[in-house]
Amino acid sequence: MTPIQSFGAAETVTGSCHFLQLKQGPQILVDCGMFQGYAEKRAYEDFGFDPKKVDVLLITHAHLDHVGRIPKLVKEGFNGRIISLRATIDIMEVILMDSAKIMHEDYKTAFKKAQRRGEEDKVTPPLYTLEDVQSVFDLDIQYAEYDQPVAINKDVKATFRNAGHILGSATIQIDFKEEQQNKTIVFSGDLGNDEDIIMPPPESVQNADALYIESTYGDRNHRALKGSIQEFKDAVINTLMNQGNVLIPSFAVERSQEILLLLKQMYYDDELPPCKIFLDSPMAIRATDIYNQYHDELNETANDFIKKDGSVFDFPPLEYTLKGSDSMKINDEESGCIIIAGSGMCSGGRILHHFKHRLWNARNSVIFVGYQAQGTLGRLMVDGAEEIRIYRETIKVRAKMYMINGFSAHADQGELLNWIGNFKKLDKVFLIHGERDKQEIFKTAIEERFHKTVHIVEYAEEVWI
Repeated sequence: MTPIQSFGAAETVTGSCHFLQLKQGPQILVDCGMFQGYAEKRAYEDFGFDPKKVDVLLITHAHLDHVGRIPKLVKEGFNGRIISLRATIDIMEVILMDSAKIMHEDYKTAFKKAQRRGEEDKVTPPLYTLEDVQSVFDLDIQYAEYDQPVAINKDVKATFRNAGHILGSATIQIDFKEEQQNKTIVFSGDLGNDEDIIMPPPESVQNADALYIESTYGDRNHRALKGSIQEFKDAVINTLMNQGNVLIPSFAVERSQEILLLLKQMYYDDELPPCKIFLDSPMAIRATDIYNQYHDELNETANDFIKKDGSVFDFPPLEYTLKGSDSMKINDEESGCIIIAGSGMCSGGRILHHFKHRLWNARNSVIFVGYQAQGTLGRLMVDGAEEIRIYRETIKVRAKMYMINGFSAHADQGELLNWIGNFKKLDKVFLIHGERDKQEIFKTAIEERFHKTVHIVEYAEEVWI
């Protein structure tokens, strides 16, 4: 039998990292993600396995919680093969370089403060550097294609199927032979919605002896996307017609591209009042270029724009402000602007400069299109803060706040259950990538509908397949 251990995304949603130790074959790691939120300090702990003994790293997609510890893995001895989609590798480079820069800046700030207290030795150095990130891309990288098996060796193959979550996201099916018996393990990765603004629905899988499935929203169903889109349109139109400006704090990968596609559709449908649109995030601009490059992996709506005007995202009102000087010029625009900038939870980035210049004006609005975690500036504003502190200055919050909850890149409970229902042969189900209370609800739902054995995976627990 084959042991599988999860050294992340076990009873939590971050740190995805799953280790397969084939009895007579390669040692395979699926993802190596960053711990985030309350668990972020765990990223500095030992992996729980020897990185030198990992032969192959398979990557489901390029979100930080799935790739964020790969430079640490390489730094500590991993020298094997990396297999994933080209789009995932390209986005991963953007994500990891940004992660390393943020770590470096945070370290410099913390070190300066510690110097004044004489406590420099207590400052934790960055988990990795830009040089460590570059070392990842010096390794042997093999590019997979959807639905085309990749031979890991003569008895082991991996097949990547479109998971519909973000560009390049995949469900990974691992087929291997053990003691003359064929076995199949499937890792769902993060599954997208059946109806998404930019991505196609997740591709189904037919057979598995063991399914490791995400359970982020295993306890609930999302609000209908159509209603969220209409709410977004109404907020944009009302603000612009009131001679105001729209500020959209947005995540650089996936959410920014969804917003651009919505605005472009509004433009061609004559729903968008005259305005200027600024994508004011270097990271989002780079991600948008990658999305445009791999447009054939996006949905029909996105590719209809390619046929219409040669680009998924470009249209007359849109400007990309890559340089800081161009970003500053946006301040000269008094009204009629839509500004999309990071970070998504307002913890940093150019959105703070725009808040400083525009939050005090009651004609303006802020549209939150992603989850705002407890303790973030975004959450403070969503919860009704009357003033905030930015760059040591108190800013009155007079702009109107909109919180639109329906834009999720994750499948909800109903969609997850329907995806499981497409299996023709399925033995056991293992729940990962979810909080324990949500997993308990999802576990019950699976058992009641499919009468399958369902297990909630614990950290470092040995599961034998």
